Amino acid sequence: MSNSARKIIIIGAAGRDFHNFNTFYRDNPAYKVVAFTAAQIPDIAGRKYPASLAGGLYPDGIPIYEQKDLEKLIKDLDADECVFAYSDVTYNTVMGIGAMVNAAGADFTLLGHKNTMIKSNKPLIAVGASRTGCGKSQTSRRIVEILMQKGLKVIAIRHPMPYGDLEAQKVQRFAVIDDLKKHNCTIEEMEEYEPHITRGNVIYAGVDYEAILRAAENDPDGCDVILWDGGNNDFPFYKPDLMITVTDPHRPGHELAYYPGEVTARIADVIVINKIDSADFANILAVRENIARVNPGAVVIDAASTISVEDPALIKGKRVLVIEDGPTLTHGEMKIGAGVVAAKRFGAAEIIDPRPFAVGKLAETYRIYPNIGTLLPAMGYGEEQMRDLTATIEAVDCDAVVIATPIDLGRVVKINKPHTRVEYSLQEIGKPDMEDVLADFVKGLK
Repeated sequence: MSNSARKIIIIGAAGRDFHNFNTFYRDNPAYKVVAFTAAQIPDIAGRKYPASLAGGLYPDGIPIYEQKDLEKLIKDLDADECVFAYSDVTYNTVMGIGAMVNAAGADFTLLGHKNTMIKSNKPLIAVGASRTGCGKSQTSRRIVEILMQKGLKVIAIRHPMPYGDLEAQKVQRFAVIDDLKKHNCTIEEMEEYEPHITRGNVIYAGVDYEAILRAAENDPDGCDVILWDGGNNDFPFYKPDLMITVTDPHRPGHELAYYPGEVTARIADVIVINKIDSADFANILAVRENIARVNPGAVVIDAASTISVEDPALIKGKRVLVIEDGPTLTHGEMKIGAGVVAAKRFGAAEIIDPRPFAVGKLAETYRIYPNIGTLLPAMGYGEEQMRDLTATIEAVDCDAVVIATPIDLGRVVKINKPHTRVEYSLQEIGKPDMEDVLADFVKGLK
């Protein structure tokens, strides 16, 4: 690495930032990455991106700092350029950070997919979304089910969630439920991995996504198709043969107002307008018009997010606590999820506000995200958060708990009250549907 190498700070959240480094900067002597910064996810800052993952140019690894220190870091490290590399943020937020970076004297950069997408040796379908909580996971599950019915072996690869030991998480394979414990998964990780495992397909995740892709392509159980199951509203790490983007009419206009969700909408071959069963017609129309404006050539699929409840008797006439997927409520900014829909449809007497009962990390989450409302996010990025989640549930004065997370939360967190699970799935309405789209895709494989 020469003395003239440009000094880079990568602004991230333990996901896209590491991938951008691995694909563009890691072995590039023209650049010297002097720091990562971390946001969105707790307890990422203060660690190092390890030397074993950083490559020969970084024998000491790369430090990770809190994003709040970015302005000072630019000056202290004499950074030439800051690369923004995380997702599900407003354009005002992105450019506000850009203004601060420029004011501190550095350039501000957004890397596109040309420099960051890896080509697979297998046919690859990518699923993305305009926001967190649109229904990517249920769309991914629907795709897997259809492809498996066609006799194809599908290997899923999930957008990164490396919240633990980065070296140990370089390449992770999940084939059975015990693998979740083996890899010390957080609740957030289990929410994404468990539904794939229970449906009988293997899922990979980790830190080094080239190594992950090559492992998936050569999976011991075989591989016909790779499915990229995206996170937040990021665009794929891999070059897709079929790109599917999910939108949410409960948040009309967000598909053109959040980064990089608009990127996923613009590059999509297929756009799903989900949740039309519970959204206002005017909002559905607004999303449809926005899609036509930025990607008129995309195939549009209308879909409902259908729900089923394990034990409706625990809802009807009861005062219930509703627990929803954490990231959907926090940086996804949703105020209604499948649990709320289920509580209302099945006749709950009242949805209890958990905020007065929140303790520890959960109370802190409500302070950081004050607009969550009368829902409990299933936050479990570490043991402390899991303990605080358990204590909060125990403290809430309610008759029953309605759990609308993608996992069996009662398996990993003690719940001392009657509780029931809500499950949700993608149901296409009318034509074209996912069967049509995938039939054309499968034809192309022959």
